[in-house]
Amino acid sequence: MDTAQTVDLDITGVAHGGIFVARHEGRVVFVPDAIPGERVRARITDDSRPAFWRAEALEVLDASESRRPHVWAEADVARPPHERPGGADFGHIALDAQRELKARVLREAFERFAHLSIDVAVEPAGDDESGDGTGWRTRLGLHVGPDGLVGPYAARSHHIVPVSSYPLAAPALAEAALNLGARGGDRVDLVLPADGQVRVIERTDASGPRRGRRDTQAGSRGGTGQNTAGAEREVVVEEVRGRSFRVDAGGFWQVHRLAATSLADAVAKALASVGFDPEAANLDLYGGVGLFAAVMGGIGGPSTRVATVESAPRATHHAARNLREWGGAAAITARVDRFLAAEVAAVSEASDSRAHAYRGATVLLDPPRAGAGADVVRSIATLAPRTAIYVACDPVALARDTATFTDAGYELRELRALDLFPHSHHVEAVAVFERDAHRAAAGSAGPRR
Repeated sequence: MDTAQTVDLDITGVAHGGIFVARHEGRVVFVPDAIPGERVRARITDDSRPAFWRAEALEVLDASESRRPHVWAEADVARPPHERPGGADFGHIALDAQRELKARVLREAFERFAHLSIDVAVEPAGDDESGDGTGWRTRLGLHVGPDGLVGPYAARSHHIVPVSSYPLAAPALAEAALNLGARGGDRVDLVLPADGQVRVIERTDASGPRRGRRDTQAGSRGGTGQNTAGAEREVVVEEVRGRSFRVDAGGFWQVHRLAATSLADAVAKALASVGFDPEAANLDLYGGVGLFAAVMGGIGGPSTRVATVESAPRATHHAARNLREWGGAAAITARVDRFLAAEVAAVSEASDSRAHAYRGATVLLDPPRAGAGADVVRSIATLAPRTAIYVACDPVALARDTATFTDAGYELRELRALDLFPHSHHVEAVAVFERDAHRAAAGSAGPRR
């Protein structure tokens, strides 16, 4: 087919990644900027794959009742596709309908990859979430063109789009972004920590934060719209549940202003429901600066035993400071897969007492968007902790890892989903797994479906 050809499509579903599903002459077509139940006119952009084609929406012929004026005017379907900035791919949909679509993606991911039927609703980020789902971003990553002008990329491209608004950003962050002027480097990251002062960092591609983490960027020292050289390592302080957390301005922190607290509350509730044992060999994997380890310590008390494992040395450095009130806490700089492999080897060679320390433990993991992966999950299962609490930012990765947990003798006991990225397709989930003692003793006779 000529990829310039336009076709009229009936949208029947939603797929992971902020795209919607139609069929044309028996073939699946993925289309952004649509809603299930709509009929749209679209242009085929990629017909190279036999399994599916890709298209871009040009016009809405029959609109869904859930369609709204796009929350980011520059991203509206009325604009040419190459001029629509990315980052708000659900911004044309009413908030309650967005959350139902995200729940639908979660349910379908679990059915397909974990072979489990789940009942889940997507909850707002917190009680003081803005009514229209705007103004929540405290981190913003922008790109610099050859002429020094700064802006977001168009959706699914590396083309910089000039914009006059950033509605998802906190007002101070949006103001700073709009007043950046011409810049050097390849990108500009802005961060708004708890002190209310915007930091700005100019980066080259090689100096960017870890890829594949969450939809978050970091910033640098200085007032609104000001840049200070070397500010990536400025230490800022974030506040969660009455505690202070040191983190590099250029380091990882949750994007939504309520996200860290909402996730900490969800983890605390999960720990209380499973009967957290503070004296067991508890782990906080992909632990960053120790947010969830501190939640464990807050529940378990001053003698809580927990090791947070993180590959970024600066984050581990801060974790040690953030957790110093708990004498049994340790901050370990290591790749999670290698740390777990060493622990599995040590447990297999040690006395029963070391293995026993894991039997009542809770392992919390908050992996990158790609998920923990089968090897990490199997290593956790080999250590045989009583509980695993999985904080996930990708439904498909969580579903795949759930299948591995289930095969290894763990039951999915609880699943919560939080809307920490309104007007985008992203959704955060907290899953609680418990070891099935009977299946574990029998050598795991196979997954329960």
